[in-house]
Amino acid sequence: QLQLVESGGGLVQPGGSLRLSCAASGFTLDDYAVGWFRQAPGKEREGVSCISKKNNNTNYADSVKGRFTISRGNAKKTVYLQMNNLKPEDTAVYYCAAELVFGIQRMCVITERRYDYWGQGTQVTVSS
Repeated sequence: QLQLVESGGGLVQPGGSLRLSCAASGFTLDDYAVGWFRQAPGKEREGVSCISKKNNNTNYADSVKGRFTISRGNAKKTVYLQMNNLKPEDTAVYYCAAELVFGIQRMCVITERRYDYWGQGTQVTVSS
């Protein structure tokens, strides 16, 4: 069974940092682009970042550029989202998702409908 499990969420003060992890179970992430999305209370889910298959090119929403960094782990089953200088508006449930990519991918896209597998989410709360 193919599963994604997020971890690393929690409560942090403004200006603080968190690192989220997305772990694949039942498959490796070699042939997948991986994205992070978030949903704040009362708002639609939005794309945050993604990392492309193989070449590891990355893409970020404007709201997190320069603060968040997405990366792959060495074991090919984990993707991380390092979040620095967190703001109250970053408060949301964060989801990771995997898109099975056939062939070459130049750049991933942070669009929900492209992603095939989703995790259950992890809560991030930024508050003093």
